Amino acid sequence: MIDHMAIWSAWLRTSAGLPAVQWSLLLALAAAAGHLVQRHMGLPKVVGYSVVGAIAGLAGFGGDVWPLNGISLFVLELGVSLVLFEAGGRLALRWFRHNPMVLLQSLLEAVFTYALVYYTMRWLGMTGNVAEALAIIGVVSSPAVLSRVRLDTRATGPVTERALALTTLGSLYALALVSARTRVMHLPRETLMDTLLPIGSVLGLSLLVGVVLALVLRLALRIMSPTSENTSMLLLTLIGATAALAGHFGGSAALAALIGGLVLKQFNPRPFTWPRQLGTAGSLLIMLTFVLVSVVAARASWNSAVAGVVLALLAARFAGKVLGVGTANWGSGLGWQQAFWTACAMQPLSAVALLLVAQYATSSLTLGPQIAAVALPAILVMEALGAIVATLALYATGESSRALSLQSAAEGPPSTPAGTQRG
Repeated sequence: MIDHMAIWSAWLRTSAGLPAVQWSLLLALAAAAGHLVQRHMGLPKVVGYSVVGAIAGLAGFGGDVWPLNGISLFVLELGVSLVLFEAGGRLALRWFRHNPMVLLQSLLEAVFTYALVYYTMRWLGMTGNVAEALAIIGVVSSPAVLSRVRLDTRATGPVTERALALTTLGSLYALALVSARTRVMHLPRETLMDTLLPIGSVLGLSLLVGVVLALVLRLALRIMSPTSENTSMLLLTLIGATAALAGHFGGSAALAALIGGLVLKQFNPRPFTWPRQLGTAGSLLIMLTFVLVSVVAARASWNSAVAGVVLALLAARFAGKVLGVGTANWGSGLGWQQAFWTACAMQPLSAVALLLVAQYATSSLTLGPQIAAVALPAILVMEALGAIVATLALYATGESSRALSLQSAAEGPPSTPAGTQRG
C-alpha cells in the first residue's frame, strides 16, 4: 500500500496533502461498512469501522503510526475525552448513597480483574512491571463501544445502565493509576515525598482542569440553552482545549474530561439534551477514533506465542469481570443472570485502552514495546469481538427494542382478549 501511495503522490496535488485524501477515503469506506454491517447483520456499526481499520492497518496503511504522537495522539485524546465527558455526565454520585453496592461492585470488579490478569501474566513469564501494566489495561473497558452498541441496538434497562456505570468507573480507576504510574516510572524516589509529589501533581492538575471545565460549562448553561447549536460548539471546543492543555501542563486530558462530566452532572442533575449538531460532529470524531485504534492495533506483530498470551489475558480478564460483578451483586438490584450479562457487556476494548498503552510507550522505551506487543493485539480483537459480545448480552436480557421488535414480528401481532378493544 505504501508503494501505491508513492505512485499517487507523483501526480496528485492537494492542499491538505495526500494523507488527508487517504484518511477521507478510509473513513468513507468505514462509514459504508458500518451501515452495511448494521443493516444486513444486525450488529453495531463499530464492527464495520473496526474491520475496515484492521484491514487497512494489516495492508500497511498509516505508515509508522506507533508510538502515537502529534496530531494522531491529539485526535485519540480528543475522541476519548468527548466520550468520557459524556459518560461522566450520565453518572450521578448521589446514586451511590442509595445503592452503595454498585460502587462495591465496581471496586471488586477492578480488583479481581487486575489480580487475575496480573498473576496470569506472571505465570506466563512476564516481568512484574509488564504484568502490572497489562493488568491495569485489562481493568478498563470501552465506554465508546458500549455507548455505540446501546445506541445502535436501542437498548435501555438495568443491565445497560449498570454496564455503562461500571465501565465509566473502571476508566476512572485505570486512567488515574496509569497517569500516576507513568509519571514516577523513571524519577528518582529516595523518599516518600519523591513518590507522592509527582502523583499528586498529575492527579491534582487533572482534577483542577476538570473542575474548571465543569464550572465554565455551568456558567454557559445559565445564559445559553442546552439545545442551542452554539452551546454544542462551545462544549466541543472547550473539550478540545482541555485535551490540548491538560497534557501540556502535566495532567491527563481524558481524566480531566471525565472529572468535568462528573462534576457538571452534580451541578445539573437532569439529563442533558445536546442538539443533533453535536451528535453528528461527535459521531464523526468517534468513528475516526475507532478506525485509528484498529489501524494502529493491526500494525502489531503476530505470532503463536503472542496469540497464546493474548488469549490467556482475555480469558483472565473475562473471568475477573464476571467474578467481580457477581461477588458484589447481592443487594445491588440486579439478578444473577443480569449480573453475568453485565460483565459480558463490559468486554470491549478500544480507545481508552490504546491511550493507556500510548502513555506507557512514551514513558518507557524498554517497557513500552513489551506492553504494546500484547496489549495492541488484545485491543484489535476486542474492539470488534467485544462489540459483538456486548450486543448479544443486551439482546439476551431483552433490553434492546430492536431485538424485541424482531421477536414481535416473528411471533405475529398480539392477540386481543375477548371483551376488550384496542385503543
